[in-house]
Amino acid sequence: MTDASHQAAAGRHLVLAAVFLVAVIMPLSFTGPAVATPAIGRDLGGELSLLVWIVNGFMLAFGSTIMLGGALADQFGRKRMFRLGAIGFTLTSLAVGLAPNVLVLDLLRALQGIAAAITISAGFAAVAQEYEGPARTRALGLLGTGFGIGIAFGPLIAGALIGTLGWRALFFATALAGLVILVAGVPRMRETRDPGATGIDFWGAASFTAMLVALIFGIMLGPDHGWSNALVLTLLVGAAILLAGFIAIETLQKRPMLDLSLFRYARFVSVQALPVAVAYSFIVPFILLPVRFIRIEGMNELEVGLMLLPLSLPIATIPFIAANLARWIPSGILAGLGLVLAGAGVLMLALVPIGSAPSSFILPLAMIGAGAALPWGLMDDLAISVVPTERAGMATGIFGTMRVAGETVAIALVGALMAAFVTGGLGASLNGLPAGIATEVASALASGGLDQAALIAPSIARAAAAEAYGAAFRDTMLICAAITFAAALVTLVTLRSRKPKTEREPIMLEIGA
Repeated sequence: MTDASHQAAAGRHLVLAAVFLVAVIMPLSFTGPAVATPAIGRDLGGELSLLVWIVNGFMLAFGSTIMLGGALADQFGRKRMFRLGAIGFTLTSLAVGLAPNVLVLDLLRALQGIAAAITISAGFAAVAQEYEGPARTRALGLLGTGFGIGIAFGPLIAGALIGTLGWRALFFATALAGLVILVAGVPRMRETRDPGATGIDFWGAASFTAMLVALIFGIMLGPDHGWSNALVLTLLVGAAILLAGFIAIETLQKRPMLDLSLFRYARFVSVQALPVAVAYSFIVPFILLPVRFIRIEGMNELEVGLMLLPLSLPIATIPFIAANLARWIPSGILAGLGLVLAGAGVLMLALVPIGSAPSSFILPLAMIGAGAALPWGLMDDLAISVVPTERAGMATGIFGTMRVAGETVAIALVGALMAAFVTGGLGASLNGLPAGIATEVASALASGGLDQAALIAPSIARAAAAEAYGAAFRDTMLICAAITFAAALVTLVTLRSRKPKTEREPIMLEIGA
């Protein structure tokens, strides 16, 4: 191999290393705060309605801007946008650690989510540009492993930092990691861009972001205000109108942010079912369990980090293994079988009652973690494989949007389901209470707030409240299991074989039109 070839290979590996570091750090941005939320509430106070936005605000901002981030990377350069995103992420992480109250913290978390979206989309596009074929599958599988490492050890790291130095140390640590990426990784990244990019689809980005914000707010306000409330209906109807407007805008664009022609192909649509399944089988339990463990089961943050290891550790190793297995076994088969295992784990988790021994969670959480880990490292390559390499930013943007927006919607829907099931579980205990008080009790219990519910309605026994929460958790997990099994069936039926070449060519021609 010539010196030039060695230098080119080294450059590719440095790009991969830099993005791998980002892939490790970014999961801490939502798993860590999920564990830290009770501690933040104790320190800064704030209503539960504000505390939930510590996680939801980041996820909503991330999900609604990651597709725009991919388009910006294609237009202005992957290295440039990666640098800007990393700078923004580092500064906002530092600012979150200095936040004086929950409202300011929520707003900063949203800015942090935007910066994270730009960093991830530009980084993944840069890696996809450097590698091709099986090498790209392995590289993206390695990034999936990086995400897994961050998820696997995120709760444990968060618990240790919170228990010893306080919750602010968690955000200072992510700021320090961002600084390392800026100093060590960014200068070594090669600049690449899409030579055919003609501009940014700002109208498409604006309508999509507004649609997602309206939808999430509508779902979250529904349990508190009632689904027939004028504001809730306005938000939900507005989201539908904005979605129609977004589709119309993208149809008229010469180079749209979201190429709708891809959705005419069953295999591309099927790929989008994978992040939905992972959201309900893995992300939802990952967000709900810290609340249950701390507020219902009475554990501390470090114990929560240890309890989540069976769920998160498989994500640190299996995605990379799955990416290598995909050389012999179709990715769709691996992903579908993984979802079957994850769905079975969620089903078992649903049957673990409140007050059970910690050991009762080990098997179902390990099944969920291992099952979700199989498609975890394969999804991005499956999505990218249907578009030309030079449009990698668009491909990662589309899939990343489906992935994170789906997770954000899933978290909001699950919160609404928990509140509805709690209301049904309390039944007669709510009779005689004013409608507003009953709604507050249900919202508090849906977030595990037994003490807050007792303050709002002392007439409701703590045991009855805990039983209602347990029943709501069970029913919610049963729904999540059903969604996961349905997605597994779709995956096994439509993605069981390797992608035929004849299906890729028309897509590439239409995108280039």
